[in-house]
Amino acid sequence: MLSEALDGLNIRPEGTYVDTTFGGGGHSRAILERLGPDGRLVAFDQDSDAVECANVLMRECVSDGPSFTFIGENFRHLKSFLRLHGVRRIDGLLADLGVSSHQFDVAERGFSTRFDGELDLRMDRRGDVTARDLVNSLDEEGLARILKLYGELPNARQMARAIVKARSENEIATTTDLKEAVRHHLPRGMENKYLAMLFQALRIEVNGELEALREMLTQALDLLPEGGRLVVISYHSLEDRIVKNFMRSGNFEGTVEKDFYGNPLTPVRQLVSTAASEAEVAANNRARSARLRVGEKIKVNG
Repeated sequence: MLSEALDGLNIRPEGTYVDTTFGGGGHSRAILERLGPDGRLVAFDQDSDAVECANVLMRECVSDGPSFTFIGENFRHLKSFLRLHGVRRIDGLLADLGVSSHQFDVAERGFSTRFDGELDLRMDRRGDVTARDLVNSLDEEGLARILKLYGELPNARQMARAIVKARSENEIATTTDLKEAVRHHLPRGMENKYLAMLFQALRIEVNGELEALREMLTQALDLLPEGGRLVVISYHSLEDRIVKNFMRSGNFEGTVEKDFYGNPLTPVRQLVSTAASEAEVAANNRARSARLRVGEKIKVNG
């Protein structure tokens, strides 16, 4: 959804933009190509593996081209680090949420159910808590809550019970160990779907993803001027619900506040809500669940 995301940003050559999820640098590179010598791009990524790609892109930015800055931190610290680099207003922000292709493809990161690897799931490997820590320390009630809330698993309680039973015999240390622990609770023909939901739940808890998203969106609204653009690509219903409510109402409950005369007081107007095209899904299976939303900050008359 690269072209749709770039169109949503409505990039001006002299503008200042933020890519909060640098990853392999594809979006950042495309944004830089649309910026002029007075333009500026700041990119965030908490994953240390993104640093090498960022260094390559920085070397390619010639002295008479747009300014590019990479910040190796979680986007929940958006406003603080932008101010540290002298940025107090931005014209647009892009967030391509979820797990990058690189993270999925590295077995030892534990993000993919396809490989046997360490049960890690940290996006920032400086973090203290891994998925291995969670599945071996939380009680059944705590595990069931996470699996139900963040994985939306219909059989969260049974899975949690199976995990607790399996670890009483041997520590659950790898992705294979975890899959084996819940093997009897994977409905026939839906094994991969249920495993993806299980890993999603643990990943969200390990990384505090939903709270980080809320914090970033709130800060982005403060940084954007009237007419500034917010472009978000989400990959599951939990994060998309947060984005949808925020673009609908300016809050995370989705409640539109109104003035005395009944006029809406929402500070954002959603311009685009679209799924990936059939052609893109055919080329990239990960895009099958992607939802792109574009919002524009508007003046609130209150």
